[in-house]
Amino acid sequence: MQAVRDQNNIPVILGLLNTDGSTLTPICANPSNNGVCIDDDTTGSDNGGTQAGRDQSFVTSLMAVSSSDGVTPVTLYVDSSNNLLINSN
Repeated sequence: MQAVRDQNNIPVILGLLNTDGSTLTPICANPSNNGVCIDDDTTGSDNGGTQAGRDQSFVTSLMAVSSSDGVTPVTLYVDSSNNLLINSN
């Protein structure tokens, strides 16, 4: 998958598909309010995701740091509807 780009050649943000942990997937946003589409109280399965994915132009998927140690990289997952998976407890 190649990241979609705007008129200034800036790529959209990508996550990794939660079902396999490796397929690059764009994150959707609502065009009427510019809010990111999310699936709350959902977690991805552990697919060994400690490395960002890259498209053919080397655009990387999103990563964050672990909530348990603040250092370990964690990949962010997206579902098949392009919703970013979050768990807002």
